[in-house]
Amino acid sequence: MNEQRYPRKRVAFEPPLDPTAGDAAMHRPTATVAGAVLVLLRAIAGALWAVSVAFSLPPWLQQIAGAASGDASASTDPELAAFADLGIGTAVFLSVMGALFVVQVVFGIRILFGGNVSRVLVMLISVGSISASFVGWWELGLEITVRTTLLTLSLDILVLLALSSRDAAAYARRPRRSRPRAHGSRTGAAR
Repeated sequence: MNEQRYPRKRVAFEPPLDPTAGDAAMHRPTATVAGAVLVLLRAIAGALWAVSVAFSLPPWLQQIAGAASGDASASTDPELAAFADLGIGTAVFLSVMGALFVVQVVFGIRILFGGNVSRVLVMLISVGSISASFVGWWELGLEITVRTTLLTLSLDILVLLALSSRDAAAYARRPRRSRPRAHGSRTGAAR
């Protein structure tokens, strides 16, 4: 008889106590590189959003933005008005956003080199950001448009997809190679 071989099917449920781990010589997977690049793009998108919120746009750009949103008479940025209502100054806002930018860049670099804690924290932050966007849309009626949160929301979703893959998890959980010690180390030279 002609025996056909079928690929082994993945189970529907993977136990959380049996983590996927790769070997120490594992090459950096594409999912990890894509996740790190997306985290860096998310940081850049957040910084650009913060700058666009903190500084008012030139009048000609306000007209273009108003025409794109369908309201050509809109001359003030509603996000700026919301921050002014909260009593947050531009310097405080930019300082907080700058700190978030630096943290995201550090996380992106750590993910690129296989940091599991950074990978998990970025995934948790992405879940929180997606949830906040959903709550804002559901409860507060905030629109999700290209001008507001669509770019950062889509990057958060892509980050989750990339960093939650099996390859990215295995790379982040792989055992590290031990570094060879220098000949003049403390343990052998002082005796």
